[in-house]
Amino acid sequence: MNEPHDIIKTASLTEKSTLMGEKQNKYVFRVSPKANKIQIKNAIERLFEKTVVDVNTCNYAGKEKRLRGPVGRRPRWKKAIVTLKEGEKIDLI
Repeated sequence: MNEPHDIIKTASLTEKSTLMGEKQNKYVFRVSPKANKIQIKNAIERLFEKTVVDVNTCNYAGKEKRLRGPVGRRPRWKKAIVTLKEGEKIDLI
């Protein structure tokens, strides 16, 4: 899991994450559940060539879902909130 594309899966483009990017210079990514903060920081710096100041992570457990029978489970996932250096931006769109 040394490649940045293995660590960073997608960018979150919700209304809340867009406002965070505009006002607080924070960007939200969906990352691999096995990745730690140092790996996430290095992956963002290599992919976008920007300076990362801080990384916050949130782990989410998969929800139980039922569809006509036994209970299934959605996969767990991890979200990373990355703060960039003042004056730097990432164009996600």
